[in-house]
Parts: sequence; structure tokens; C-alpha cells
Amino acid sequence: MRALLVVNPIATATTRRIRDVLVSALAADLNVDVVMTKGRGHAAELAERAADNGLGLVVALGGDGTVNEIVNGLLRSGPAPDAPALAVVPGGSTNVFARALGYPAAPVEATGELLEALREGRSRRIGLGHAAFTRSPGASQSRWFAFCAGFGLDAAVVEQVERKRVHGRRNTPGLYFRSALGRFVRNTGRRWPLITVSTGEPATSNKTNKTGTHAPIEAQRTAPPGDPGDPASVPDQVLMAVVCNTAPWTYLNARPVRACPAASFDSGLDLVGLRRLTVTTTTRSVLQMLHSSRGPQGRHVLALHDEPRITLTAARAIPFQLDGEYIGPQTELTVSSVPKALRVIV
Repeated sequence: MRALLVVNPIATATTRRIRDVLVSALAADLNVDVVMTKGRGHAAELAERAADNGLGLVVALGGDGTVNEIVNGLLRSGPAPDAPALAVVPGGSTNVFARALGYPAAPVEATGELLEALREGRSRRIGLGHAAFTRSPGASQSRWFAFCAGFGLDAAVVEQVERKRVHGRRNTPGLYFRSALGRFVRNTGRRWPLITVSTGEPATSNKTNKTGTHAPIEAQRTAPPGDPGDPASVPDQVLMAVVCNTAPWTYLNARPVRACPAASFDSGLDLVGLRRLTVTTTTRSVLQMLHSSRGPQGRHVLALHDEPRITLTAARAIPFQLDGEYIGPQTELTVSSVPKALRVIV
């Protein structure tokens, strides 16, 4: 089988030794080409070319950003039964996607498991998220994401981390924590406009709008007991939102951060949103993500599960990220679940 190994040489945990071990091991069973990425977007180009040339496998050695680019390159024309399979060896700082598939965080150990899976022919098809948004005035764009999308504070932190990495800082949990704390202390999140959350009906629903298509409906919340000021059911709004395609949302070193614990590659999309960003509410939610198997709970938390389509709308542009990669400010974002979109080696 013809295969392509895409290596991000500047990923946090990617070393020459790991690359050489992986190349040697893959070459024993595959006809493999090795290409080093030269910058942002190059991995997507390589993956798209691999799909066009009929290769059977693309292996990513890099972080979640490299994986996201490869996914978008493989699916540039949409899911296809004969598209190359994807295999991942963790080479970044967090490696959420690889770990969500069940691979160890250590690259050498993950390489061993990958080779065993290839020898035994183990693979599965997983669902992915698809995001539609406007990149510039009047120009619509869409991108695939493997495990998460963020709108608001989460994406603002990702943007700040990326800026610091450009100036030579290593991407570590400590850098993310300090960036998040700095954003919160400066009160940026609380000045953002409310995000209105709408959900799309499943394809099996009989409810349609006047055009005959399935109309989005606003997410509803029920008033908490003892809160007479809220109506029984009103459109939901939050100050930040995270959409998950799997669990966990991310990792703090070895500890999983469970924003949407029930999210799965085999179901629709999950969402968690915070209606308030006070010290008390935010701290409680973060501690629940770290220590509770149920994830964030409470009257100021919005949680959605197994949604086929979610639309997030704000009065003015706020930060937006996919799979830990900053995309840019947006006023509206629609994310959809696409079942069995990609075959992965597990």
C-alpha cells in the first residue's frame, strides 16, 4: 500500500529520532513517502494531493493543528469511501485527537500501537464536525474539525497563545493557563456580546419551514426552580460556547478536561456554554470539567447533546477557533455533524 508520512518538524514533541523510527518501521510494510511541512497550510495541500493520487494511507506526525490540516485536505471534496485512511502519531503538546482515538501520548509507544493496528488491519469510520462561516465580507468558507470548535473566550485564549508562540514561546499547559487567566482578569470575556444558540432539527424530523427545508430552532432552556423571573422556555444565550465532537475537550498534562463528557465520534455534536463569566461561575465550571465525570452543571450552564446542527450568532464579531487553531473573528458560525466521514487507523 502506498502511504504518505506528513511530518511537522517544529511540532512540540517531534524529534528526528521519532521520525526516523517511524519511517523505518513503516517502510518495512508500506511504500511510504516522507514530506516535511514548510508552513501553515502545507499539510492540507499534501493530504489533498495524496487523495487525488489514490494513496491508501496518510500518517500525521505532529500536533492537532497538523491533524486538522490533513483532515481538511483529505476531505476537500467531501467524504468518499475510497479516500485515504488517516493515522496519527502524537507529536504536539496536547494531541487531543490522537489520545481520543486511544493512542498513548508518548510518540514511541503510539508508533508501536499504530504498527500493530496496521498489521492487524484495524480501522473505523468516525464522524467529524463541519463549520460554515464567513472568512471575509461576502466570502463564505467552511472547514472540517476533528474534536472541537470554540466561540468566545476559549478562542481568544487560543489566539493569544498563538501570538506568544510566534515569538518563541513553547506551547505548554502553563502557557495556556496563564493566557486564560490574563484574558479573564482583563475582563475581556464579559464585554463580549451574548451568543444566541440555535439548533437544527434532525433529518428525520417532519417539521419544515416554508421552503421545505429543515428550519433551525432556537435552543431552549427551562427556568430553574424558584426563579420566577425566567419564563418556562426562552431562547438561550451564552457568553462563550465550546462545541465538542468527542471527549475530552482537551488535556491538562495527563488530566482530561471534560467540557462535554458524553461527546463521541459516533454521535452528533455536543455543546457547553456559560451564561455568566463571573469568578464564581467560571471557577466552578472549570473545576467540574477537571474533577467531575458529568462535566459542568448548574443554572448558568447550557449543555446540548447529540445535535446534528448548531448555529451560534453574536451581534458583533468575536474570536473563533477549530481544533485549537485560531480562525478569526466571526458573527455567525454553523457547525454540523457528519457521520462516518473519515476512516482512521486504530
